[in-house]
Amino acid sequence: MNKILFLFDENYVLDFFNKKVLPLYPNFQKIVSLKIYPYKKLIWTTTYHVVISYRVTFLNKAGKEKEMEIVCSAHSSEQRESVFNVLRFLWKSNFFKGDLVIPRPLFYDDEFNGTFYRAVSGRNLLYFIKATDKTKTARMIERAARLFAGLHQVKLPNDTSIFNDSNRLIRNVVPGREMIISELKDRFQDLYFQKINDLYELFIKQEEEFLNKESRRWLIHGDAHPENIIAVGRKKIGLIDFTDFCPGDFARDLGTFLQQLEYKIKRYFADPEFALEMKELFLKIYFEASGMTLDSNLQQRIDLYYNWTAVRTVVFWLLKHDAELLKAAQALVELEANLKSHRHAQN
Repeated sequence: MNKILFLFDENYVLDFFNKKVLPLYPNFQKIVSLKIYPYKKLIWTTTYHVVISYRVTFLNKAGKEKEMEIVCSAHSSEQRESVFNVLRFLWKSNFFKGDLVIPRPLFYDDEFNGTFYRAVSGRNLLYFIKATDKTKTARMIERAARLFAGLHQVKLPNDTSIFNDSNRLIRNVVPGREMIISELKDRFQDLYFQKINDLYELFIKQEEEFLNKESRRWLIHGDAHPENIIAVGRKKIGLIDFTDFCPGDFARDLGTFLQQLEYKIKRYFADPEFALEMKELFLKIYFEASGMTLDSNLQQRIDLYYNWTAVRTVVFWLLKHDAELLKAAQALVELEANLKSHRHAQN
């Protein structure tokens, strides 16, 4: 039996949490109940990739019940201890102060290669985009811009080994350029292989040219998109998914977020003008909050990561189980047109 199945067994998890979680909360007497909700449940014979939500009800010493959501992110082979280490670093750096909320790290378990943390509850930015709520979408984008401006100013620790090495460069970002190209060649022969390969080579070269000249690195999220930005109450904003946190070029977060923001708004609002307005709003607030300015060098890097994220969208449509070739072809045509016209990410 795959050992990860134990984390879906209520009796096992109850005993596990009594040993692991209860000691972290001295004001709680016991765990009254828990319910298990799988967010991601990919389980094979011996390997797995799971994200599990546990709705846990505690009894405190005053006799009152308190419900808490605890999330486990576990993978049979990919690094997950780094998620716990990054969260712990951010908590110690007081990055969560003010109106920003991040998950509270609880513990890392080596047996399951899983990080357990107290979840951030709320609606993500994609929820408001899908609801075509322009007011709340704009409000969330302003907060997201300030969030990333603050994140990129966090001083890196002396020991950067706490971060995931495998996702620091375009070349390596999961599933990795080599695996992507190999899979495309196997599935489509020469139909998409060469175009995607050439684009990856172009973006890898551009990124490495900058990083070879610039010694400084910034703390970046690494997977900035609307699903990872959470509205917590009326004023607070939360950030989730710390798998790809690493030292890198902050332009990666900007370009990635702009591409995904545009893609989602066009899809659900069917309003290109609103997409343009929101991209401009995001950059305006970001530069105001960070005190930086947009020069030609930074613009090129934002464009690089915007276009790279567009390639990743094409690859997603091609390599998903039920490939959607029309969507992939349309996205690829748009990307090539952007590159030919030297269109900037925010235009």
